[in-house]
Amino acid sequence: MTHVDVVIVGGGVGGGALATSLAAAGLDVLVLEKSTVYRDRVRGEWIAPWGVVELKRLGLYDTVCAAGGHHLARHQTFEEDLPAAMSEMMELNLGVMVPDVPGPVCIGHPALCQLFIEQAAQAGAAVCRGVTDVRIALGQTPAVEYQHGGSAHRTSCRLIVGADGRGSQVRQQAGVELSRDPTHHLFAGMLVDGADGWPADLQVIGSEGDVHFLVFPQGGGRIRLYLGYATEQAKRFAGAQGPQAFLDAFRLACVPRSEHLAAARPAGPCNSYPNEDTWTDVVCRPGLLLIGDAAGSNDPIIGQGLSITLRDVRLVRDALQAQRDWSPGLFEPYAAERAERMRRLRFTASLIASLQNEFGPAARERRLRVRDLQMQDPTLALPLMSTLMGPDAIPAEVFEEPVRARLLAPA
Repeated sequence: MTHVDVVIVGGGVGGGALATSLAAAGLDVLVLEKSTVYRDRVRGEWIAPWGVVELKRLGLYDTVCAAGGHHLARHQTFEEDLPAAMSEMMELNLGVMVPDVPGPVCIGHPALCQLFIEQAAQAGAAVCRGVTDVRIALGQTPAVEYQHGGSAHRTSCRLIVGADGRGSQVRQQAGVELSRDPTHHLFAGMLVDGADGWPADLQVIGSEGDVHFLVFPQGGGRIRLYLGYATEQAKRFAGAQGPQAFLDAFRLACVPRSEHLAAARPAGPCNSYPNEDTWTDVVCRPGLLLIGDAAGSNDPIIGQGLSITLRDVRLVRDALQAQRDWSPGLFEPYAAERAERMRRLRFTASLIASLQNEFGPAARERRLRVRDLQMQDPTLALPLMSTLMGPDAIPAEVFEEPVRARLLAPA
């Protein structure tokens, strides 16, 4: 029987970052992680400018940059019915979205997990990897039972933090249910190398034919590519030929230099997953707190997962450091802020899914119409800007149904 202040179940980005922050503040922290090696499972590798602010507040920004974090400076949106020269003229400067942030940061997900778990250990957290059969017990004295190194262990604590991802066993054992949107489309991703002809500071998003494409360079010719496509094509990128089919889809007539993407080499698996939002109104219970995807996840179409998690970590760190009373009331501000943050991001993701991941003549006409509307009234572009500046930086009325109705109204 051992006792610590906090047991964090899950040593990914959220668990590792929180363990680092709490251990550095002098708390006794135990991290339980099932994997012994972090592998590429096609997870988020783009940190929005507002997420970079959270990295800085956590004191992890310089560490991430030193480990290969790669800033992007420019954004271009391409559409098949717009001349490429026009899209290039409408380029966004990503370095002006948030003060003192040069732009989004890209870094491989496995590398980021490994970096944060190492930082946690260096800060003084106890880290156990290869953990199985985790069981939690809540109440006045929370405790976690688990298998590690061929032995059974039990650790009591003041607080259990579930940071174990979308399929969170901690959340399920606590009886917390998620609400879930219907799947709108599928999303595939693959890491590639050898795309040296692609500008290292340029991210690109757009739609052509029957795909929605996203391009996020990581430097040195390495790029994380994503494709959104219809659920009816579920097997499109499956099997041994899937990676090549994925690359072939990047032969885009509307995107200059896309041949460098199509000719790149796969550097990781080609995985697909359904887009959807999940959420819960219950992120804390006596002795338990949920963060990151364990507390509900955002549709990956707008790439907010890492930024959401970093905000969660910072808010929880601040709350735990503010006072010694860790009763559920301490976390009510975190729960309220997260609920509104996720509501706004759900609105944005749903809107972008309708605009970018629907195909055919009517969808193409709608995209052109929306672009004209946004040029006439820039406030209609604010939902998309929230993905860069942060949902709390945009007026609340932007995330309401009248805005959606105006953008998606038939011609």
